[in-house]
Amino acid sequence: MTRLANHTSDAPAIAPGSNPHQHGPVLVMGAGAIGCYLGGCLQVAGVPVVFVGRARVLAALREHGLTLTDLDQHRRHLPAAALSLHDAVPAGLAPSLVLLAVKSGATTEAAALLARALPAGTPVVSMQNGIGNTDLARAAAPRLRWLAGMVPFNVAELAPGHFHRGTDGELAAQDDAALRALAPAFERAGLGLRLHADLRALQWGKLLLNLNNPVNALSGQPLRAQLMQRGYRQCLAALQTEALQLLHSAGIAPARVAALPPHRLPALLRLPTPLFRLIAARMLRIDAKARSSMAEDLALGRPTEIDALCGEVVRLAERQGRRAPLNARIVELVQAWPQHPVPLDAHSMRAALGL
Repeated sequence: MTRLANHTSDAPAIAPGSNPHQHGPVLVMGAGAIGCYLGGCLQVAGVPVVFVGRARVLAALREHGLTLTDLDQHRRHLPAAALSLHDAVPAGLAPSLVLLAVKSGATTEAAALLARALPAGTPVVSMQNGIGNTDLARAAAPRLRWLAGMVPFNVAELAPGHFHRGTDGELAAQDDAALRALAPAFERAGLGLRLHADLRALQWGKLLLNLNNPVNALSGQPLRAQLMQRGYRQCLAALQTEALQLLHSAGIAPARVAALPPHRLPALLRLPTPLFRLIAARMLRIDAKARSSMAEDLALGRPTEIDALCGEVVRLAERQGRRAPLNARIVELVQAWPQHPVPLDAHSMRAALGL
């Protein structure tokens, strides 16, 4: 996978109104951690990018510009004057591609806003966690062309305007002419992109890994530190095992996203830590700054995506007339956090899940 060059620099500003490409810019709808990282990388590679986001992030970008770093010590900076920042989709915009990066709970609202602002047929890739975002968006905005996408890596906001990729991985999306046309730009941006005819198996594979998000958030610890504690890994293994059993009975085969096939992950997680450290070296390529997005949401008092992750497992069980008690319980723990915001140690989390 192509990576950003290993030095610090300011990317050249793109003059207002200029467009080095035949078609429109890339629109980032949801300029949070993922949206700013993806859009920033593309702009560093010379792609015109329009960012639409919340007031807090936009204010930070206007003051500090956009800084991108990663676990390989690469750094890029886009000065504020180079950024096209908006609190709503600009009138008359006709983007070549939209990257939808809002939280899952805001999908319907964002889709409706895009439908009112953009030409029919505009391709929109959901770069969100979860399984059903494109279905929700398509129901709200059927005139747009909705495509599933998947971001495998973690991005954390380290400081205002500073977004850090703390893990590795390659983007994935549904195959589409708009993405094929932009694939070289994604490569130049250090964003390896694989296109698939059907992304559902890959989305379930990613969701199995994302079941660690609530474990990490409730632990109050960085990702690597949390994964190095066997008790937390046992909680994650139990959540994954429950989900895998339901997927098997539903006839769904999740795709491999991590170093091991999905059905082998729980056994790996349950190993004693010295063995886990040795066997899972590739999985543990996580720097000390990485935390789950859910941990940031809890810390900032924002709504989480728990319903799009563990809640999706609960709904999978309900469609089969079954239950998913472990995933349902961790949904309850995350939802109760604002009333009692105290991190759970590994022993307490195991006890809360009845393990």
